[in-house]
Amino acid sequence: MILFNKNLKIYYSTLINDNRYFSGFGTKDIGDGRKIETILKFLKINQIDYKKIVIPDQIHSVNIEVFENKNNDLIQRIDDTDGIITTEKNIVLTVVTADCLPMIIVDKNLGAIGISHQGWRGSVKKMAQKMVEKFIQLGSNLKDIKVALGPHIGQCCYDIDEDRYYQFKQEFDGYSEKIFHWQQGRWHLNLGLLNYLLLQEIGLQKHHIDFFPFCTKCNKKQFFSFRRDKKENYGEMLSFIIKNE
Repeated sequence: MILFNKNLKIYYSTLINDNRYFSGFGTKDIGDGRKIETILKFLKINQIDYKKIVIPDQIHSVNIEVFENKNNDLIQRIDDTDGIITTEKNIVLTVVTADCLPMIIVDKNLGAIGISHQGWRGSVKKMAQKMVEKFIQLGSNLKDIKVALGPHIGQCCYDIDEDRYYQFKQEFDGYSEKIFHWQQGRWHLNLGLLNYLLLQEIGLQKHHIDFFPFCTKCNKKQFFSFRRDKKENYGEMLSFIIKNE
């Protein structure tokens, strides 16, 4: 279940969070997640102990980094990466989004955590499945993997041009009736449902997937949206996960 913590100003998944695993999908109230001071302030205010913050240089790829802490730097940026996985403790893994879909993934049996960013490019290349596959390569069993899909643009607002429509249709023809909707002379894509179906396709159990139901573009009060705000106050939401001692 996805719940909102009004004190922390984050949404979180009850599948992920417990006394050892802490994660969240941030809102506008936290600030622009692209700014390191936003992350530092959030961690300090909420008294979150950590050794390092890991920030991927997101490029809409399906590149995944298995992170090992090899230095004492407080902040480490990872080039050309849209997914990070680690088994280490007290490491804050982050991504930022503003209509694209953030995904948090955990295997508490293995002690592995991960986070990824998937927009339309990452989704058409099945980034969500590649994150699960990487967990399995590290020793996970599918039955132990749990995933939360965070705030993203909804089908209501995500209209796409014909070239992109045919690109998705070619890759996901079996899903066409579920993920596409014709509205006001344009095709609309359900990005969240597509990733949900991809996770099921690779074998995740339905009750191990939390799905965020609201649209970032519609909800101006809580979320940044690239499509809505790009000509005004464009920012991005912070998403994160950390495994404690």
